[in-house]
Amino acid sequence: MSTTLAGRTATGRHQGVPPGGARAHPAAVLAVIAAGALAVLALWWADTPDVVGLDGALTGAGRVTGLLAGYAIAVLLALMARVPALERGVGSDRLARWHSMGGRYTVGLCVAHTLLITWGYAVTDATNVVGETVTLNLSYPDVLKATVAVLLLVGVGVISARAVRPRVRYETWFHLHFYTYLAAYLAFGHQLATGEQFQGSRLAQAAWYALYIGVAVVLFWYRFLTPLRQSFRHRLRVGEVVREGPGVVSVYVTGRRLDRLRAEPGQFFRWRFLTRELWWSANPYSLSAAPRHDRLRITVKDLGDQSRQIARLRPGTRVLAEGPYGAFTPARRRGREVLLIAGGVGITPLRALFESIPAAPGDLTLLYRARNAEDLAFRSELEAIAVHRGAALHYSVGPRDRIGEPFTAETLTALVPHLTRHDVYVCGPAGMTRDVIAALRAAGVHRRRVHHESFEF
Repeated sequence: MSTTLAGRTATGRHQGVPPGGARAHPAAVLAVIAAGALAVLALWWADTPDVVGLDGALTGAGRVTGLLAGYAIAVLLALMARVPALERGVGSDRLARWHSMGGRYTVGLCVAHTLLITWGYAVTDATNVVGETVTLNLSYPDVLKATVAVLLLVGVGVISARAVRPRVRYETWFHLHFYTYLAAYLAFGHQLATGEQFQGSRLAQAAWYALYIGVAVVLFWYRFLTPLRQSFRHRLRVGEVVREGPGVVSVYVTGRRLDRLRAEPGQFFRWRFLTRELWWSANPYSLSAAPRHDRLRITVKDLGDQSRQIARLRPGTRVLAEGPYGAFTPARRRGREVLLIAGGVGITPLRALFESIPAAPGDLTLLYRARNAEDLAFRSELEAIAVHRGAALHYSVGPRDRIGEPFTAETLTALVPHLTRHDVYVCGPAGMTRDVIAALRAAGVHRRRVHHESFEF
C-alpha cells in the first residue's frame, strides 16, 4: 500500500453551507411505525366478535392480515417519500433496507389475507377455495381490484428479489415500482368498501383516509413538486463536463443561491438531465466536492447507457435535482479523529468529506483502493487536499491476487494509529464494504463509529 503523508499544515476548513434541518432518529421512526401497527390491531380487536369455528378463525385471521397489509403499504410509501428529516436522520440506505424488508412482509400479508379470507368464506359457504375465488372476484368489483393489487405487489416483489434484481436495469426496476401506487389505490378502495372494521365506524374511516391522504400529499410534495420548485428557483444547468479518467467524468451543475439547498458533503441528489435521452429517469449520484453557493459537482463512471449519455451532456442543459438525501455526513461523527476508506467509485462522496469534514492536522486519514493506478480518480486533488489539511493519504493499488487482502484488521491497525478512536466512513463495492467493516470490528472499532451508506438502489 503506497502512502502520501502530508505535512502538518494549518487545516483548510471548507467554508461550507450550514447543516441541513431536522433529523429523525431511527429508533423514534420505528417506534411510530410500531405504534401505528398496534393501533391497527386495536381497531381489529375492538370490532371483532367472539371467534367461533374454523370459518370464524380463518375469516378473522384474514381480516387482521388485510388491515396490517393496508397499513404496511402506506408505511412503505412513506419511507420512500424522500422526507428530508428521514433522509438526513435515518439515511437513504437504511430507509431502502427497511423498505425492502417491509416489502417482503407486506407481500406476505397480502397473500395471506387473500388465502385466509377466501378459505374462510369457502368453509362458510361449504364450497371449495377455487370456486369461492371465482365467485368473490366476479360478484364483488372491489375484490377484483384487490386481486389486481395483490398481483401487482407480488410482481414488484419478484423483480426486487435478490436473485432477480441484479439482472434488471435500474431504470426498468425504478419505473416498475410506480405500479405500487396503483396497487395502493386499489387496495385502499377495497378496504373501505368491504372491510368489516370500516362498515359502521366513521372514526375508522376517517383515520384510514387521513393515513392514505397524508402519505399521498407527502409523496406528491417531496417527490414531484419539490424537484420542480428547486429547478425553477435555483435555475440548475450543466456548467461543464470534465473527463477525470477512463470512463469517468465530472459534471459541474451551476445555479443561483445553491447554499439554500442546505446540501452537505457526503450527500447525494437524484439527477434528471433534460435531454431527449435522459429526461425520463432520475438516478442517484453523490456530490464529489463540497457544495458551493453557485456550483455542485457530481462524478459519474460509465456503467451503462445512461451514464454514457451523461458524458455527452452539453453546457446549458437544464437539470432537475431531487435532494439532498443521505445521512453519510459529518454529523455522524462522534469523536475527533476520522478515517475515510474508499473503493472504486466510492471515492466520490469521500472526496467531498476529505475536503470538508472538520479535523485537526494529523487527525484525518484517507485509504483509497483501486485495481490499477489509472482508476485513481481525483488523484491530484486528493494529494493537494492532503497537503493543505495535514492529512494522511494511502493508496492500495493492484489486483487482489497479487497484493493480497488490502484491508485486514492488522493492516488497518498498522496504518492508522489509535484506530479505535476514529470515526470511520466506508464507501465502495458491497463486497469490499462488508470486508472492511468486518476488519474494523475485529480491530476493536465500535460499531457506532463505523458509518457506511450504500448507493446501490
